[in-house]
Amino acid sequence: MKIVIANDHAAVDLKMEIKEYIESLGHEVINIGTDSDESCNYPEYGEKAANMVSAGVVDLGVLICGTGVGISLAANKVKGIRCGVCSDTATARLIRAHNDANMISFGARIVGAELAKDIVKAFLDTEFMGGRHATRVAMISDIENRQ
Repeated sequence: MKIVIANDHAAVDLKMEIKEYIESLGHEVINIGTDSDESCNYPEYGEKAANMVSAGVVDLGVLICGTGVGISLAANKVKGIRCGVCSDTATARLIRAHNDANMISFGARIVGAELAKDIVKAFLDTEFMGGRHATRVAMISDIENRQ
């Protein structure tokens, strides 16, 4: 798979570790986040990564900021994006299986590197279940399309 990874200044070190981890799993990673700890604006990175996912340039996205929330809020403003904030592996699996999430986010100030790796692996290894969940995802898309 081709995965985009994006981050703000709070998550540079964790981003590099997660990027290398995803590559070790055999995936291609496109890094569009900052590589500097100089203050920057996470909405720019969240939007840019979400646009790549929405356009089909990449398969999935991984976002990291201080909490994971701000960058996910920006990404979720892009049509077709379903990004969930995860601090545990169960949520990472469930947002893929039940919500067909195409992006995940987490906080560098919230989870450590090893847990972040486990979260990413759970997300990448899980497939959308479809069925009754597809109906609900379609309902979410309908809301988005009415806006």
